[in-house]
Amino acid sequence: MMIKPLEITGLTKVFDTPSGPFIAVKDVNAEIGQGEFVCILGHSGCGKSTVLSIVAGLDRATFGGVVIDGKEIDEPGPDRAMVFQSPCLLPWLTARDNVQLAADRAANRPSPADARSYLDLVGIGDAADQLPAELSLGTQQCVSLARALSLEPRFLLLDEPFSMLDSLTRFGLQDTLLAVWEKHRRTVVMVTHDIDEALYLADRLILMTDGPEAGVGETLVVPFPRPRRRTAVLAHPEYQACRRRVLDFLDHNARQARTSAIDDVLRRRRLKSA
Repeated sequence: MMIKPLEITGLTKVFDTPSGPFIAVKDVNAEIGQGEFVCILGHSGCGKSTVLSIVAGLDRATFGGVVIDGKEIDEPGPDRAMVFQSPCLLPWLTARDNVQLAADRAANRPSPADARSYLDLVGIGDAADQLPAELSLGTQQCVSLARALSLEPRFLLLDEPFSMLDSLTRFGLQDTLLAVWEKHRRTVVMVTHDIDEALYLADRLILMTDGPEAGVGETLVVPFPRPRRRTAVLAHPEYQACRRRVLDFLDHNARQARTSAIDDVLRRRRLKSA
């Protein structure tokens, strides 16, 4: 049996709270192939970022876990680089120096890295000598992406990297990310709650049920050919059907979550009155 480069197996995360254990995600299973672009999609609070942080090694699963090339991992490693919702740049360093700081720590690099080349890769080489405060939020996020790429990671992990941006800037950065991925074909796992973004970028969608005890409810193979262009994707005859399928999944799980929450409140009231 062929081993998948990245496997999530029975991943469960339980948080201790004053009211007792809270099961954020339960028995999450997924396999991700080499060079695949996968989006994890679901409502806010369904545990998407929790799963991604465990894949990154920034948090540990309570049960189950993450397997890379057949070996379980539970801590960060140079094979994984993460881009967060906010740029998280060092404000006293220029864009170039923020990237260089990461590049100098890359493992197994045959020769010294040039931070400018990574800034050029994401289209902001002209901003190399500017401080973060002098850059727009979109450009700062490009620096964050360049910093992650400078590590030459095998897996690029993206936690809603465009969620804080206006729509026009977001579209531009989606195009930039897609162009970088098409050039280097790194394995990408991206968390998003934006259906159109996921359908435009990904090879496959992992749809999460609502929490607590969120899990993988469905997977969807995205049928649009590559290389992709936004206008072609939007005009594809299967686009609206794919979008409707995701919307129906999210709507169904939202209704179930609301019903479960109401049932839980009623159950607690009955216990108190008993």
